[in-house]
Amino acid sequence: MKIDLTGKTALVTGSTLGIGFAIAKGLAETGATVVVNGRTAAAVDAAVAALKASGDVSGVVADVGTAEGCAALVKAAPEADILVNNVGIYGLGDFFETGDDVWQRFFEVNVMSGVRLSRAYLPAMAAKGWGRVVFLSSESGLNIPADMIHYGFTKSANLSVSRGLAKRMAGTGVTVNAVLPGPTLTEGVAAMLKAEAEKAGTSIEEAATAFVKAARPSSLIQRVATPQEVANMVVYACSREASATTGAALRVEGGIVDTIA
Repeated sequence: MKIDLTGKTALVTGSTLGIGFAIAKGLAETGATVVVNGRTAAAVDAAVAALKASGDVSGVVADVGTAEGCAALVKAAPEADILVNNVGIYGLGDFFETGDDVWQRFFEVNVMSGVRLSRAYLPAMAAKGWGRVVFLSSESGLNIPADMIHYGFTKSANLSVSRGLAKRMAGTGVTVNAVLPGPTLTEGVAAMLKAEAEKAGTSIEEAATAFVKAARPSSLIQRVATPQEVANMVVYACSREASATTGAALRVEGGIVDTIA
């Protein structure tokens, strides 16, 4: 299968590093015109420069964790055939010590960014009779972590919005799906594991594997995924070839979720 998205414009939020960057790269390599997004000019400029060889890539600086940031992004990039709601934050926190401000911030960034941008871009997709929207959820949206309830809640919300929006767009030619990664070796995860790796005298990759085996023992691949492995699923969901895939929760979590459906 050769995915060709020539002539399509793709917007990927939170795409200066990690999974978002890998998605932007994958989409650019299919011929799509890609808009990269991040919160600082330095990060966006660096990502655009790094992606220059992959295809037609530009960048927009906007904090989509706010209504004002979403509006600024839509103003700077008013059209998109493909919207990947990738931006997200995560972090450990005991339920009884996690205040309202943290819950609200996670909700604004992880949920409302996708709600606001989908509301802005989907009507034009429907009018053209073609569009692709992908929400980045997580296996944590199904297996709610006891030490990250505030995070898991937002990832469950991504699934709800994605499924409901797919129903709302029924028959329009616009598909809406969610992709569920598991532990993925992004720059943020590598930084989190650095101290543990140094303490154990192992590599980051070895520390990541040890983490999966200890914290996600139901993993069938018994390792972290790479950002590229997650991006592959997202790129497929954005393709013309995925025209009959909508309202789906597409899992790239290595089999952690112990269900057959």
